[in-house]
Amino acid sequence: MSKAKYISDEARDRERKQDAVDVVATLDGRLEAFDKLIGRYQRRAVSVSYRLLGNIQDAQDVCQKAFVKSFKSLATLKDQELFGPWLMRIVSNLSLNYRRDRKPHLSLATAEGDSGVPEAVASAGQGNSVEPSSAMETEESESAIRSAMDELPEKQRMALVLFAIEKMPQKEVAEIMECSVEMVKWNVFQARKTLKQALAHLIEE
Repeated sequence: MSKAKYISDEARDRERKQDAVDVVATLDGRLEAFDKLIGRYQRRAVSVSYRLLGNIQDAQDVCQKAFVKSFKSLATLKDQELFGPWLMRIVSNLSLNYRRDRKPHLSLATAEGDSGVPEAVASAGQGNSVEPSSAMETEESESAIRSAMDELPEKQRMALVLFAIEKMPQKEVAEIMECSVEMVKWNVFQARKTLKQALAHLIEE
């Protein structure tokens, strides 16, 4: 089953208008407003970073750096209603930079639902009970999934994580990645195609 829509258009509009209010308040020196902004996006930011890095401690460290960077650069944000995508872009870029330096493993262990990724990919390692006889096969499958994801070009991996796994709307993914919606679609399509080819042996089993 697919997850519910990431967030309704009406809720997103309300969130963005409140973001603009809090950005202005922060720039006026009311730091509690920035705490509200971070509180609104913290879980989302850590989730995205974790999907890109595969390690929760690394993700938390990267997000802390992203929050500090966003605070210091807040005055450069031209459209204050776009704080969310802007912050997610900072988080994503810092995560990818960290990944290049450390080359940590990416995990899809908590991926849910029909993400457009092969079912073997989406369901592997979700914590479901596994028969002892299949434990080795499960470990091998997760290793194959991590390796396949590691081989994806950065933009394809990011588009897949944001759209297919995090369930963000294509328009928001485009804002985060600073590209067109069509380019998001292309990157997701190519990522899915590559994964299906690389993991064909898992799907057939």
